[in-house]
Amino acid sequence: MILIRHAHSIANEKGLLAGRSQGITLSKSGTRQAVELKKRLGNLKFGQIRISPLERCFATIEPWLIATAVSEDAVIVDQGFTEVDYGDWTGKKLMVLSLKKEWRIVQKTPSQMIFPNGEGLLEVQARAKKSLLESIKKAGNGLVLVVSHGDVIKSLIATALDLDLDKFQKIVIDPASISVLDYSKGNFRLLHLNDSTSNFEHLAKSKRSSKTQVGGGAGRK
Repeated sequence: MILIRHAHSIANEKGLLAGRSQGITLSKSGTRQAVELKKRLGNLKFGQIRISPLERCFATIEPWLIATAVSEDAVIVDQGFTEVDYGDWTGKKLMVLSLKKEWRIVQKTPSQMIFPNGEGLLEVQARAKKSLLESIKKAGNGLVLVVSHGDVIKSLIATALDLDLDKFQKIVIDPASISVLDYSKGNFRLLHLNDSTSNFEHLAKSKRSSKTQVGGGAGRK
């Protein structure tokens, strides 16, 4: 499973918590990142391609879709991978939000956070996990591509590593970064985390492992 956070957006540029706001496009930096992702994914073939319904996610993967002639019909818009509903916090400056008492809950015990008139982070983790497992089932032995959001991907990484959600702030997911999970017989392994430079075309030749590698891993041939 290749998990991609959307590229740098105008909300990132302005320090805003975009949430599910409409009209959030990529910044100039994000547009460059999207073009670079086209090269990093190369000619990979996916059994499932799922993206958040928000514009910035489609804009992130669009250059790759065009370059590889993948039809938009092959892309599944999945609400399970949409951004957190931050409720009343949506559109606010992060600097201002960091002064709220609830900010400490988000940072220290996120499993307890339910955003005012929004959703809880445990809900986010549950819906994202459900969508990921569904995409794995549908893809069979094929690769899965997911384009989503920082907190959503962090929750999926926490799920894969059997981490309590209260530890998920220890995970960093940058714009346009790629994280890779391997899944076999009900078990996840983390192969790459928050990678902003590597080319991943080699994954087309990789096989899912059914057992833990002695010595940590066999490495790439």
